[in-house]
Amino acid sequence: MRSTTTSTIKRRDFLRVSALTSGGMLIGINFFSSCKPDAAPAVDISLLNFKDFNAYLRIAEDGYVTIFSPNPEIGQGVKTAMPMILAEELDVEWGKVIVEQGKLNTKDFDRQTAGGSQSIRQSWDTLRQTGATARQMLINAAAEKWGVDPATCTTSKGYILNAKGEKLDYGSVATEAAALEVPENVALKDPKDFTIIGTSAVNVDLDKIVTGKPLFGLDYKRDNMVYASVLRPPAFGQTLIKFDDTAAKAVNGVQQVLQFGDKIAVLASNTWAAFKGKNALQATWSDPADLESTEDHNRILTEILDGNRFDTRRDDGDIDKAFTEADQVLERTYHSPFLPHNCMEPMNFFAHVTEKGVELAGPIQTPESTARRVADLLGRDAADVSVEMTRQGGGFGRRLYSDIPLEAAEISDKSGLPVKVVYTREDDMSAGIYRPSVKYRIKASIKDGTVTGYHLKEAAINGNMYGLIPNFFPAAAIPNFRVSTANFQSKITTGAWRAPYTNFLGFAEQAFFDELAELLGKDPVELRIDLLEQAKNNLDDRIQYSPERMIETIRLVAEKGNWGKPPKGVFQGFAAYYSHNTYVAEVAEVMSKNGKPVVTKIIAAVDCGIVVNPTGARNQVQGGVLDGLGHAMYGDLRFINGKPQSNNFNTYRLIRIQETPQVEVHFVPSEESPTGLGEPGLPPAAAAVANAIKASTGQRVYDIPFFNSLQDIKTPS
Repeated sequence: MRSTTTSTIKRRDFLRVSALTSGGMLIGINFFSSCKPDAAPAVDISLLNFKDFNAYLRIAEDGYVTIFSPNPEIGQGVKTAMPMILAEELDVEWGKVIVEQGKLNTKDFDRQTAGGSQSIRQSWDTLRQTGATARQMLINAAAEKWGVDPATCTTSKGYILNAKGEKLDYGSVATEAAALEVPENVALKDPKDFTIIGTSAVNVDLDKIVTGKPLFGLDYKRDNMVYASVLRPPAFGQTLIKFDDTAAKAVNGVQQVLQFGDKIAVLASNTWAAFKGKNALQATWSDPADLESTEDHNRILTEILDGNRFDTRRDDGDIDKAFTEADQVLERTYHSPFLPHNCMEPMNFFAHVTEKGVELAGPIQTPESTARRVADLLGRDAADVSVEMTRQGGGFGRRLYSDIPLEAAEISDKSGLPVKVVYTREDDMSAGIYRPSVKYRIKASIKDGTVTGYHLKEAAINGNMYGLIPNFFPAAAIPNFRVSTANFQSKITTGAWRAPYTNFLGFAEQAFFDELAELLGKDPVELRIDLLEQAKNNLDDRIQYSPERMIETIRLVAEKGNWGKPPKGVFQGFAAYYSHNTYVAEVAEVMSKNGKPVVTKIIAAVDCGIVVNPTGARNQVQGGVLDGLGHAMYGDLRFINGKPQSNNFNTYRLIRIQETPQVEVHFVPSEESPTGLGEPGLPPAAAAVANAIKASTGQRVYDIPFFNSLQDIKTPS
């Protein structure tokens, strides 16, 4: 990597800078010239506009820097990490940075989205450019005041210094800096010179979180706001025939009952009255003959795998010939059920629809698309819709969807009141957008002790794997390689769930490779590395991973996990997976307790490029690992006649505190640009644990949740 990089900023296309009316300057950046050049700043704001970046900074005369972050914060830490990147290049003391959550601004900003573990990756370059540009402007202003060449000046922790030893703080020249011409070339720091990036910073919202200050969507309140609880069809596929709201209206605090579509909203002065009123409703629902059950889904998915109506996603070599000429063929089938998201903060959203406009507020991962959908629903202009983003108590993909804001907006429109829709836990789990049930069938051919062919078939409820996954490992590692997909269209709503598709595929693929290694008489780590070495010679433009980086990650976890040399009584399992541009390898340790295998420790090695905030990064990996482990062990949502059979945590099993293993995280040293961390730790966790269970018990598990299979499995005495 070069010691400095440059960025050219064309003032005519991108830039508007002026002083704050109260003194100081404010800068924001969106990347690329396709930004909206006609965007006008507010009275006290000036913006540098570069497409695909959604943050801006304000430098006050007192030297404090306020950084506004338009990206939604769902616990992934971007509200802390993104300002760290900008502050690094600005060369300001972290203790003088104030972070605030921005609102939706579709006129000046793009990609105000939290999803796909992309926030840091997408904004890395532009955040750096923002800080570096502001820093150079401050230097230029100080140099002009001193009458010296800017090239002779440096900065340190919010001060500009000259060769004579004189110094000025940023605040004292901020106003002058804002009036200067914007430099066309700014030098970025060499990573070895970072002083903020790579050091651990406390979550900027920590004080509010631990002291219970208003921060989350459930905390949001407005004057004259009413609360709405919604009765929805109890089964997917049912519709509303009629209802009686007499008892509901008799509940103290209930103000209105109204129907919208096949739903009934109860509006009340508080959540308790709204919930009680909803429970008092008497509704009659249709009873169609085609309501779906888990038993039906399992049968249908198996029939799909046994059939031949597939779409081919990738097809290398001659897979049919490879299987015809094989000495051995290994074929296994894996199954996962539907899963709810289980965010700790139940779904909620505020809306106030008036003639003047539509105000939305609450926890949402996709504020821009939500505003558009609400505008379409109400027949309004998207410019009439404002969105205020609150911190989110978990998202995991559930809050990518706009169903809750749409409900709130429609209820507000019909009632004429400011409305906050609040779900109960039962609403959350029975009216969800679930991870779809999926079956994978994987088949590999072996010739002369070498893997020659690999065929993955996917049968899924509703959607199939997206385009990149067929180009992940083991693509390019095996000469004859095919990925085929098919689906069944269901009335049950499905969508993204943390690490979409890879959350289960990571288990199926890596458990299969463990069994393949056993059949070949190879060490599981050795087999992965051998295949990755082969991949180096077969890469094409479609391949999305680096064999070299994946090998390095595997070797790090083998070293840190003491692979192949476990303590007495400990059994190990290994898995490695690439997703969301990040490489993760894991070693799981299992011991026998009371005749059952128990996970005691998971060691993870991660290559996510430069680690911005080590504490936050470590927390993300640990959370992903535990989420993957918990749902692999226990997650299971079943349906009978279209109705979920679990609607709260007394019937839906989650991992418990006493069941959580130690999770040890190691990062591969890197100067590559950062990649995602919110999701990649999850996919390999289930496979590492399943492979450790095999080492412990001699038996393999093929279906999630493992808990069902483990009831009949005992560890050898």
